[in-house]
Amino acid sequence: LPQELDEARRWDGARDVRPLNGNVRRWTGLLLPNNPSYKEGAFRFELSFSSHHPLEPPRATLCTPIYHPGVDPEGRICQLLTTHEHWAPATRAIQVLQDLLQLLDSPDPQRVLRPDLARELQEHPEEFWHRAEEHTRLHAEPRSDPPGP
Repeated sequence: LPQELDEARRWDGARDVRPLNGNVRRWTGLLLPNNPSYKEGAFRFELSFSSHHPLEPPRATLCTPIYHPGVDPEGRICQLLTTHEHWAPATRAIQVLQDLLQLLDSPDPQRVLRPDLARELQEHPEEFWHRAEEHTRLHAEPRSDPPGP
């Protein structure tokens, strides 16, 4: 896991990736979406690895509230990559984070935990994206640039 943590720290899709309370099996960090409705904010995530990792998938949770059909109010994420059916021991933590960022940027109607928001996105996309942007403004963490050298 330390090598995977270093890899995640170098990735530009996230910032401040680090062990949570010094536990290398629990990471926290900020995801930086590119979608216009979400890109003004940063979204805190947690990635938890079992003692059986890499034989078992990690569990990803979004700690920052987000207006998104693939993330429920408790922060659970509809992420196929981390299900036992789709997990492969060769999958790296960075791939889990990249998949999560792609889900945030491009809501997938097949990966839904909030059917009401999926329906709104399909039937009234302008309204959905406006609400997502407003929700980001209210709940997301500031997206300031990381400190320079």
